[in-house]
Amino acid sequence: MLRTQDGIAIDAAYAPGPVPGEGPVIVLAHGFTGDLERPHVRRAAGVFAQRAAVVTFSFRGHGRSGGRSTVGDREVLDLAAAVAWARETGHARVVTVGFSMGGSVVLRHAASHRGRTEARTDAVVAVSAPARWFYRGTAPMRRLHWVVTRPTGRMVGRLGLRTRIQPWSGGVWDPVPLSPVESVPLIAPTPLLIVHGDRDPYFPVDHPRMLAAAADGGAELWLEPGMGHAENAASDALLHRIGAWAATAGAAQ
Repeated sequence: MLRTQDGIAIDAAYAPGPVPGEGPVIVLAHGFTGDLERPHVRRAAGVFAQRAAVVTFSFRGHGRSGGRSTVGDREVLDLAAAVAWARETGHARVVTVGFSMGGSVVLRHAASHRGRTEARTDAVVAVSAPARWFYRGTAPMRRLHWVVTRPTGRMVGRLGLRTRIQPWSGGVWDPVPLSPVESVPLIAPTPLLIVHGDRDPYFPVDHPRMLAAAADGGAELWLEPGMGHAENAASDALLHRIGAWAATAGAAQ
């Protein structure tokens, strides 16, 4: 169990990778309703572990971690605790890889922790991440907003999705955190990879294109034909490609 800056206990695990103590460590940030024990998270971690050491953790309100989910806001503190722990393992570089909600979190974390040695990242991968908040342009996102903002929805989240969600006055954040697309320009010169499926049912391709445009040439964009959303839709082949990118990105910095 790790402890965040605001006192939340975060469940985390470490896999040493192919050569223990050498190479980078990938910190995997799962999507909303995931946790480190979910099969799709374990599959992604297992593929990454063929290339590098891997730290997995459960965001607040998920799995065995404490607290309640803030759906991408204070989760930045959870990731910072995991990154700081990853650095304590002795690996020279730390790469954050986030999926969906976790993708928004790795972008915001990289923007807000530049120069903070104990919790900085050396490269960032955002997979299936939203570019902006409060998006309701697809049916899955309208359902997600119902889960997050309504008491009945939060009950469904707790009982059906095993995710404990923080209630807000009026159903929204106060204050509203910096959005992913606003965070991207603050990440450079840290290497950034944006990965998105062209059949994502949650966030259409204008989201990754907005993120890449905000980087102004400082990001790679992979638009994956036929891919849906996040960890479940990422093939082993794609995960291997992401792992290979993460294993070398930022090595010269």
